Amino acid sequence: MPARLSNLKLAPRVKALFARDSTALEASAQPRAGAEVTSLPDEKALDKKRSPNHDTDDESSVREVGDAAERDPELNPGALSFEEDTAGGMGRHLGVFSCTLLIVGRIIGTGIFSTPSSILGSVGSVGASLMLWVLGFVLSACGLFIWLEFGSMFPRSGGEKVYLEAVYKKPKYLSTYVFAANSILVGLTASGCIVFASNILEAAGHEATRWTTRGIAVGTIVFAVLLHGLVPRVGVLVMNGLSVFKVVILLFVVVTGWVVLSGKTSIQDPHVNFRNAFAGSSNSSNDYATAMFKVLYSYIGWSNVNYVLNNVKDPVRTLKIAGPLGLGICALLYILANISYFAVASKEEIIDSGVTVASLFFRKVFGPQAQKALTVFVALSALGNVVTVTFALSRINQELAKEGLPLPFGNKFWASNWPTGKSPLPGLVLHMIPSIIIMIAPPPEVAYPFILDVQGYPIQVINLFVVIGLFWLRYHKPQALRPFKVWLPVAFFFLAATVFLLVAPFIRPANGVGDTPPLPYYLYCLVGIGVLAFGALYWVAFRLAPTWFSYEVIQRKEALSDGTFVTVNDYKKTQ
Repeated sequence: MPARLSNLKLAPRVKALFARDSTALEASAQPRAGAEVTSLPDEKALDKKRSPNHDTDDESSVREVGDAAERDPELNPGALSFEEDTAGGMGRHLGVFSCTLLIVGRIIGTGIFSTPSSILGSVGSVGASLMLWVLGFVLSACGLFIWLEFGSMFPRSGGEKVYLEAVYKKPKYLSTYVFAANSILVGLTASGCIVFASNILEAAGHEATRWTTRGIAVGTIVFAVLLHGLVPRVGVLVMNGLSVFKVVILLFVVVTGWVVLSGKTSIQDPHVNFRNAFAGSSNSSNDYATAMFKVLYSYIGWSNVNYVLNNVKDPVRTLKIAGPLGLGICALLYILANISYFAVASKEEIIDSGVTVASLFFRKVFGPQAQKALTVFVALSALGNVVTVTFALSRINQELAKEGLPLPFGNKFWASNWPTGKSPLPGLVLHMIPSIIIMIAPPPEVAYPFILDVQGYPIQVINLFVVIGLFWLRYHKPQALRPFKVWLPVAFFFLAATVFLLVAPFIRPANGVGDTPPLPYYLYCLVGIGVLAFGALYWVAFRLAPTWFSYEVIQRKEALSDGTFVTVNDYKKTQ
């Protein structure tokens, strides 16, 4: 990865990209007529600041990808053409700076502040815990390179939805419905909202009762939905600002850890956890698999730009830069932050700290008042994660609706950019509803770790089919245009790791109960599989069952008032 980045000459280009983002924002302040918003005026202005040869090649590459899909229907995911799928909304307005922060803001959220204690408790030793954070980065980087190949082949919003549709075309739309079940039912921001609520209550000195926590958590996601749905450009600025804030906070934690390790603070023996660091390590593969799910969930977000490529300027080039840069920044901060935690507190203190290990860190170094201030910082970090996740997942929901997914009130409503013509408020609401249900239904103490586990398992199932799809395309479509190609041994390693993560959770853990008692240790796997199975049943009900009653599903395309194209399914009685 560093070799690829060095060839990109980042320093001068990042400077140019700041100028490009600024130009785009100035142009966006001008009023525009009509429901459809395009980026053509911005692109003309930006052409003056670009290297003509490079950008012409990149724009040509995007067009070639679209043309290739038109020439070979097997390469076209879904029913919409490339031009139809990328029409509508705000157009291409996200540059490398915003896309890098989109990844950073998605990855850094509740994980690094809330899960190190749970991971350490699962694997039993500091050394094993640090190794998992490093391995999580390696696996995430392997996944990133696979998604770079897919994203450069299919520069459309939707991420895994698009890649599964491009490979698994029979039974028609089965992969779409299965992916939709996971995205809508399990693609939640509930955990981030819960962490925000509990930390803000602690900072205010109020008791975090069950319903108080739930009320604030619900208000948090409603705020994120209204922000992105009604004032989308302000939403991007808020999202970027909170991402920068999170990087600053983690840098402060890292620097503080260095000072502690130097021995110039009140911490008596900051090196105690690093002597015989692997003492007490678990021997259970289930413990490592469960902990790895939490680590990988903390790294989730390296594919965030793939979900919003319809909004990205120069999507192929931007994806190649922002992906490795964003993940690399987060991985470095994560590993160094964990070292800082272990330098300040004993292993037993960290395990007993619950979901606020960062608060323990600041209390031991700076005292109780600093601990209270840190809870505010953690709350704002969680808020930033909620805002970023909501932005990206709403685009996936919109893409699913554009593909004709049957939803209440009709898929045209959920696919639209109502009411502003710029941002998918219906897709945001579709993301909000299951998150609120999860927040108010189970007890937060059990819900938080269980939600992390449930979200991790079906993602690995989807990853398995995506990487298998990569091999299938390489074999059946060797001449397809690939602006980026992953090294196949990297893909094989990612495949092997994914298979392990799918099998190991069913092996009985050493303590016999897992980390979410009183729930069975294997329950989250079954729930995750059940979510995907529900998607298959949904497909049977709306795609297969009508044929049993002599109905034919007829697809047609329709353009909405904001320029968005959607696929509409009509059911016609056959003779």
